[in-house]
Amino acid sequence: MSSISPYRTQRWYGLPREIRFLILKTLIQDGCKVAHLATVSREWQVDIERHIFARIKLTPSRLVDFGSMVHRNQTLVRYIWFCLELEEYDRTKCAPGHGLGLDELAEAVGISDTDTCPITASFQNLLSILSTWDPKGDLTLDISIYSPSDSEHWFKYLTFLPDHASETILPTKAYDDAQHGWVAVFNEIMAEGPFDTDDAEFEWWDQLPSVPAVTSLLLRQQNRRRWKPNALAHMFARFPRLQEIHYEPWREWGWEQRRTDKGFHDLFESIQRSNIHLKKLVVFENFHQQYPAILQRFQFGKDLERCDSTRNPYPAVSRMVALASLSLEHLAASFLVDARHFFAIEPSWEWPNLTSLALTSKELRLGEDPARIEAMLHAAAAAAMRMPRLETMEIWNGRKGLAAVFQYQTLRNARRATVTWRATWELAMEPLLIRAWEAVVHHRYDDRWSLDVVQERLDTAAIKSHGDAIPCPSLSGQVIRPVSLRQIQMEQNALEGAKTV
Repeated sequence: MSSISPYRTQRWYGLPREIRFLILKTLIQDGCKVAHLATVSREWQVDIERHIFARIKLTPSRLVDFGSMVHRNQTLVRYIWFCLELEEYDRTKCAPGHGLGLDELAEAVGISDTDTCPITASFQNLLSILSTWDPKGDLTLDISIYSPSDSEHWFKYLTFLPDHASETILPTKAYDDAQHGWVAVFNEIMAEGPFDTDDAEFEWWDQLPSVPAVTSLLLRQQNRRRWKPNALAHMFARFPRLQEIHYEPWREWGWEQRRTDKGFHDLFESIQRSNIHLKKLVVFENFHQQYPAILQRFQFGKDLERCDSTRNPYPAVSRMVALASLSLEHLAASFLVDARHFFAIEPSWEWPNLTSLALTSKELRLGEDPARIEAMLHAAAAAAMRMPRLETMEIWNGRKGLAAVFQYQTLRNARRATVTWRATWELAMEPLLIRAWEAVVHHRYDDRWSLDVVQERLDTAAIKSHGDAIPCPSLSGQVIRPVSLRQIQMEQNALEGAKTV
């Protein structure tokens, strides 16, 4: 401040407040480093600190000074991207068929005993710090676990970005090494250590400090390493004020799917029983259609013969998600839930707070019996009668060359609702189905409201993956994180452009 003359300071404050704000906003949006500009004036210090501390990238090495670094500006922090970077590995630690033992596999992903494990030590330190924060306002915790080697082997198109990234950084290569990269990248987090049993891991989670300050939790699809669903139940319990959960796991590729589905059932049962403040639950089970064939091609094991190219949702999981959603305001559950199972509801179930719902269903596919689709959409209308605040419902499905969405949406200002079928093929909606949805509108409002029926045909060639089939524009930002959607589309483009190996 001493280097700035009083004359220049006087000229600066002679500008209107709006102009000064626009100048500062331009500097911040330009992407340049602005921390040193906080010394320009008290006015700039306030605005720049608000910008700097709103979103923080946190690594284990920074945890030591994190508490003291943000102590004065703790209330400004709204988003923490917690990046757990595991040890690098080489092809001898990840090649299929090399007979890795448990110790070698644990070493490959940077896992050893509890005291030195980067995951357990980092979580212990992070939660200890955050447990001292005042539970005021909103705080998002975004957790990423990866190794720099993940994008150096098979998955050269991987990007690791914060949730608020406005643009996806394009990779320089697609995959080009068919012999390694799978085992470590899709390994289950803490599967081979540092705990001898699942119960020991769960007990470890339970002894961690409670963190009331965190209100939103992100586990995005760029983390291909899988959390055990049962472990997540114990993790979520450490955040008693959780209002939003965004969980984007990758599907299993073999016989482990049944065990994982049992874990999903237990996880959603825990959410239903314990997360009393939860308002929004978004679950997106990601996949790639090429992966099962690639795994088979390089003979990763006989168990993969059981890996279906299409996900077969476990009915009990869908029903448990339905039960967990009874107190929510927003639910989106894609691929690990099927709407047909979700809408097999109990007579006593009501959704008094639900305003938006998005589900996937295998029924929505070309060649399916139209009567089965109609039956499912009738069941959806019956469920909507028990959702007095419902504004939008979307039931969709998507794969390469296939996209379909049935959408119900209310337009308050126009005093009307719409039912839209948007797909790569036509579906004749029978009059009985239309009357069922008219009954939903009149039940909630009155006879002066009208229901419009819209049909839109999509270009099959434009649907390159399930990412291109995600409903838009109403819920596309709530079915999956926007940066995750861009990464899915980027991955598809990278694999399509890769040379056949």
